[in-house]
Amino acid sequence: MSSKIGVVGSGTMGSGIAQVAAQAGCQIVLIDTTLERSQGGLNKIESSLKRLAEKGKVSEDDATAIVGRITASADYADLADAPLVIEAVFEDQDTKRGVIEAVSVLADPASVFATNTSSISITKLASYHPHPDKVVGMHFFNPVPLMPLVELIRAEQSSPETVEYVRGMAESFGKTVVEVADVPGFVANRVLMPMINEAILCLEGGVASADAIDLTLKLGANHPMGPLALADLIGLDVVLNIIEVLHRDLGEDKYRPAILLKRMVAAGKLGRKSGEGFYVYG
Repeated sequence: MSSKIGVVGSGTMGSGIAQVAAQAGCQIVLIDTTLERSQGGLNKIESSLKRLAEKGKVSEDDATAIVGRITASADYADLADAPLVIEAVFEDQDTKRGVIEAVSVLADPASVFATNTSSISITKLASYHPHPDKVVGMHFFNPVPLMPLVELIRAEQSSPETVEYVRGMAESFGKTVVEVADVPGFVANRVLMPMINEAILCLEGGVASADAIDLTLKLGANHPMGPLALADLIGLDVVLNIIEVLHRDLGEDKYRPAILLKRMVAAGKLGRKSGEGFYVYG
């Protein structure tokens, strides 16, 4: 399945989505607020493919061809003829609403809009679109080129045709699709975020060191990565945002974010992307 796809947001998730779609043979327009930002996302993709080529997982010719299928842009008009637009901007409802409204003004009425939100109601986001039946949730996981799962979330307004189209696109990217209900956090984050938050509470309460907590989950629960290291990889600001959405929308104290998490985010200790979180990165 090959077609033109717009990806809005050139950060970690957006560039990863653009990469896997281009690897599947799609022509990609990677959009961000400035051309410098979207070009930066394209540069990240090029670096990622170069590492894969060095490991023999993709040929140099294929890597060059994949990059050649991606165009960096800051102009939403470039999405006018894209049958699918995937939004991967910051996890904030107003920011996503702005993208939905900007895209819907220019896009073909038949085009599908997929949001990569990890916690916000797809039904609410769909209400901002003039054709809400064309909106669906398409939740990828970080790092996108390596993680095989996509959560497919049907809004109340999503048509069966929209859902099946996005399922087919995700599968064409080599992803395994799990359909879940439109509830806060869906499945992955509803289970994962309380675990991460509890690990932070254990650290905050002096139950064990960060290393000990992570090692316990790796060796005792067979997790490939400890919860605190995983939080650093996700980004502590993203973790806090998701937990706050769960706490607000589900109204249960078990989703109340740890004070230590709030304090670290306020101090700019966001994990790998800032160079320091629960661990220090060189």
